Amino acid sequence: MKRTFGIIGGDQRQAELAKLLAAEGHEVYTYGLDRWSSERCTSLDRALSAPVVILPLPLCREEGMLNCDGVLLSTQELFQQLRPEQRVLAGQIKPQQLQEAAKRGLLLEDYFLREELTIANAAMTAEGAIQVAMENLDRTLLNMECLVIGFGRIGKLLSHRLHGIGAKVSATARKREDLAWIRAYGWRALDTEHLDGHLSSYGVVFNTVPSLVLNEYLLAQLPADCLCIDLASCQGIDLLAAEKRKLPYVWARGLPGHLVPHTAAAMIRDTIDYILLER
Repeated sequence: MKRTFGIIGGDQRQAELAKLLAAEGHEVYTYGLDRWSSERCTSLDRALSAPVVILPLPLCREEGMLNCDGVLLSTQELFQQLRPEQRVLAGQIKPQQLQEAAKRGLLLEDYFLREELTIANAAMTAEGAIQVAMENLDRTLLNMECLVIGFGRIGKLLSHRLHGIGAKVSATARKREDLAWIRAYGWRALDTEHLDGHLSSYGVVFNTVPSLVLNEYLLAQLPADCLCIDLASCQGIDLLAAEKRKLPYVWARGLPGHLVPHTAAAMIRDTIDYILLER
């Protein structure tokens, strides 16, 4: 079934998504993607007129503002121009935006709540995290002591991938069940809330927890050349403290969009296809 899509804002993932949908024969209008795409939409109105409107992942980077490079557009202003009969899809929607949409009679659907996409995103992030580490190290990960903070989707997949290339893996968790699984895989298990005294041997630390875990006191226990890679959207490693100690630090959020935008776009397309077919 051929459809008409409006794709508004985002990053290279959305630009690639537009190309994929157009290649399938759909009519596609874009807005706010000039940095990544030579095909420009002449107006926001044209993109907003489509029966299916696809918004970014995440919907907002700054509170109340659409994640849209080079364009200042509030979600409130955007929602005022949409109609209740349209299908409107976005990723990582905050409660405020859901409320704003509901007031306008809009059904705002979060495609990042779909398990098939969150798992694929975690796999891409785990692979990208290893790429970031290799680009910022002067040593191999083979036999290196690596710490993964957090044992959610990304933490699990990253730990397995590190193990697969011969790294010595430690992983942290809060739940006893997760700690038991970490031990069962043959890795060192640490309680996320009790890391004091256990940080002196690591060459790389990967954080996946979106709240502060490694403060100045804990960072002082890491080796001076330990590479700190924060994968969380909200930093779990104290950036100022890391800079103060001159620890090598990379805030590597949103890796799929930066490193593998075509694959990420294909996953988003497949997920949106499933959503549209279900209703």
